[in-house]
Amino acid sequence: MQVLVSGEAMLGIALVELGLVIIPGPNMIYLVSRSVAQGRRAGLVSLAGVGVGFLVYLLAASAGLATLFALVPEIYLTLKLAGAAYLLWLAWNAFRPGGSSVFATQELEPDRPRKLFGMGLLTCLLNPKIAILYISLLPQFLDPSRGHLGTQSLILGLVQLAVGVAVNAIFVITAGSVAVFLARRPTWMRIHRYLTGTALAAFAVRLATDRAKPLATH
Repeated sequence: MQVLVSGEAMLGIALVELGLVIIPGPNMIYLVSRSVAQGRRAGLVSLAGVGVGFLVYLLAASAGLATLFALVPEIYLTLKLAGAAYLLWLAWNAFRPGGSSVFATQELEPDRPRKLFGMGLLTCLLNPKIAILYISLLPQFLDPSRGHLGTQSLILGLVQLAVGVAVNAIFVITAGSVAVFLARRPTWMRIHRYLTGTALAAFAVRLATDRAKPLATH
């Protein structure tokens, strides 16, 4: 009996997700800022919302979302450019005079668990990195000769979800300690801010100029 998804494909999507999740983006910024301001519990509740957002994209991809974008490339192009613009805006917030690191201590109003969950979900759904991962990158690990592509997409998406949630959980748990460390070292805080802005800007440019097209999964 042939295995639907090879170990190489699962390792490949895991490494792709690891590379994406460690690049500062909307999910990390929201989770870390909320964890620093309101504590680990708030960060973990927010992370639960992010996890559900991953699941929504996973189910949509398995149902053929990539096929829709392959058939109507204008929608895909609009999503890609809007995502790039959003990442550039985040980069500007990091670079601009008076900008702050994502780990900077902030005075935020405490949110109730329902709002924390909802904002985590919304942040994930509007995250262009996640959209592009499911629409453009994940289908490249599918192998038509191994069987149903939708099921393959589901399995690989679960691998991505596990890696994404696990790494983000590490950010949430360590956010407070990192914030204290950087708060005592303004130069390190400034360096982190510039590195974050550079990473966001670089990903935005790559996203806007990438000529890869979504691949149909059905």
